[in-house]
Amino acid sequence: MSEACCGTSGSGTLNSGAALLHTIGTVVLVGNPNVGKSTLFNAATGARQRVGNWPGTTVEVSDGPWRLGPGRTVRVLDLPGTQSLLPAAPDEAVTRDALLTADPADRPDVVVAVVDAANLARSLYLLSQVLETGLPIVVAMTMTDVAAGRGTDVDADRLAAALGVPVVPVVARGGAGMPALARAVDSALTDRPASEPPCLGADIDAAVAALTPQLPDRYPARWLATALLAGEAPPGIPDELTTVARNALRQGISRTDDDAADAPDADDEDAELLIAERRYAWAHVMLEAAVEGGAARITLSDRVDRVVTHRWLGVPIFLAVMWLVFQLTTTVAKPLQDALGGFITGPVADGAANFLNDIGTPEPLVGFVHDGLINGVGQVLSFVPLMLIMFVLLALLEDSGYMARAAFVADRLMRAMGLPGRAVLPLIVGFGCNVPAISGTRILSNPRHRVLTALLIPFTSCNARLVVYVLLAGVFFGSSAGTVVFAMYLSSILLVMGLGFLLRRSVFRDMATEPLVLDLPPYRRPSLRVLGMHTWQKMRGFLTTASGIIVATVTAVWLLSSIPLGGGTFGHVEPGNSALGAVSSAVAPIFAPAGFDDWHAGAALISGFVAKEAVVATISQSYSMDDPGGGAASPSLSEALHATFEHTSGGHPIPAVLAFMMFLLAYTPCMTTLAVLRTTVGMRITLWSVALQLSVAWVLAVAVFQIGRIFW
Repeated sequence: MSEACCGTSGSGTLNSGAALLHTIGTVVLVGNPNVGKSTLFNAATGARQRVGNWPGTTVEVSDGPWRLGPGRTVRVLDLPGTQSLLPAAPDEAVTRDALLTADPADRPDVVVAVVDAANLARSLYLLSQVLETGLPIVVAMTMTDVAAGRGTDVDADRLAAALGVPVVPVVARGGAGMPALARAVDSALTDRPASEPPCLGADIDAAVAALTPQLPDRYPARWLATALLAGEAPPGIPDELTTVARNALRQGISRTDDDAADAPDADDEDAELLIAERRYAWAHVMLEAAVEGGAARITLSDRVDRVVTHRWLGVPIFLAVMWLVFQLTTTVAKPLQDALGGFITGPVADGAANFLNDIGTPEPLVGFVHDGLINGVGQVLSFVPLMLIMFVLLALLEDSGYMARAAFVADRLMRAMGLPGRAVLPLIVGFGCNVPAISGTRILSNPRHRVLTALLIPFTSCNARLVVYVLLAGVFFGSSAGTVVFAMYLSSILLVMGLGFLLRRSVFRDMATEPLVLDLPPYRRPSLRVLGMHTWQKMRGFLTTASGIIVATVTAVWLLSSIPLGGGTFGHVEPGNSALGAVSSAVAPIFAPAGFDDWHAGAALISGFVAKEAVVATISQSYSMDDPGGGAASPSLSEALHATFEHTSGGHPIPAVLAFMMFLLAYTPCMTTLAVLRTTVGMRITLWSVALQLSVAWVLAVAVFQIGRIFW
């Protein structure tokens, strides 16, 4: 296979690296989603893997070396999970193209087909298509422990005899079976056995034989013939050949069946259904040959799923789980947060200021380090325990298998409001970060689905907003902070649903939906290693992103606050007379109907346009500038916030702070999100999206305050 699709992260395309120049061949991992393919890839490559975009796409593919034995290393690619080699999405098309590229020299040397022993029939359906490529194939069978727990004993030797290819049971998490799999792959590399296609019936075989001479050699003949019989013309193949294929199928049925009354017409879906039924029939023949112990028994996992994915109970259970996550996060993290914040803004900041004064540092620079850099960055760093606990809990839900059930439940809820089925996946990702979520809309095959989903993602409440929610909820709501934070996420869900409903009934009223195809992996005992890895990746991403943005924002805020516009000198100016105060004061009246027309709030929201991570730092820094001298009489940040919202709201601080949080939820997420949005949907729609976000945010904030002041 060509070395042009291997690469390093961030390169934009995959380019070959020195670590892979001496490999003896290319191996690709193919399988359905959630069959353990990526876990197997990690076990094979260890820490030597890299990630990059497949050439000409934005779909990421993992790539690394796999040492099969002394002096025998192969390059292995973890292709995106797919349900079929007749793709419905761009990521699935990558898998098809990797196996069926036009130049046979660029095709992989060996295909490792990963099948799930607990859902063998579904995995065998895809395998039936992979076998038609004629490539050397080794089957890696995962989830054997789950299958055994369900009372299903899959005999690997009998399955191998039925399929005609090696079958190796593996437990990738523990490494069991990996040496045997490496030997099987090494043997396939040496012998290069061509895979035998499945028998789909005499009529299908007759139609394929009649059709093959008329086919171009762009794809393997057997696979292309069955694709055309199913009504799918791959890229580069004329659509007219599907009609030729249907005629060949009718003739094949006529030759093998005296009663051809049920032969499919050229203009209906019977042929596609016939091919699918034959594939499943073949899969069940293979299953019967390999499975001992009879039908699978109902497991505890099945019983749990009947409850957590129930039509009426699923949503309340999902909301209760998320409430518990936020409540645990705020309750456990609060003491740690207060202690860390007090240490950084107290002894650390004072010690740094004393040291700078002792060495004769100019006073403005001392003020920048003490009141700006350390106080601003320190306030955000104090949220590290909170983010750590949150990421651990979310990783726990994901690794246990519950998040897939949450996606299923959320899909049902959103489809009731008219949202497209597959769009639920990037929307859920948006609650972590809007940037990859918008990039993830490329999994949607319909361009209008992508646009609608990209417009809704900025209204999902990302992790960066969580820090601000926790600060304000902790200051104003005390022990109820977790419930308030949960309510903000619930508001985000309702906002996405409401806007989705309105947009679907107006701008997107002529758009058809598509079903969600989602695998529910078995429940598993979470692995401490996997939990630690996921938590560290997310924590590192948060700190890496936040640190640069916060330092830049704090520096900008300090510079603006040091520039005098109404008296004073640089570094010695009242906050209200500084450039920051002037700009923020000019913006503040817009928020008078929402109850927070104050320059501190305006400055925080302005910095929030750059990144929401900077909002807390700006709040902390702007209040520290009000009283740069500090001292025992200086009000705490909590007291200052209370005083501000009490004043601006006319004695209604609770609805005013809720209005501020609601504006923060709905308005433009960050500049990086806008950049990705522009790349995904274009400048015109991006500008329209920004206008929509600001309008919705202002209207919601005003409504929350004006209604809330009646009750508080």
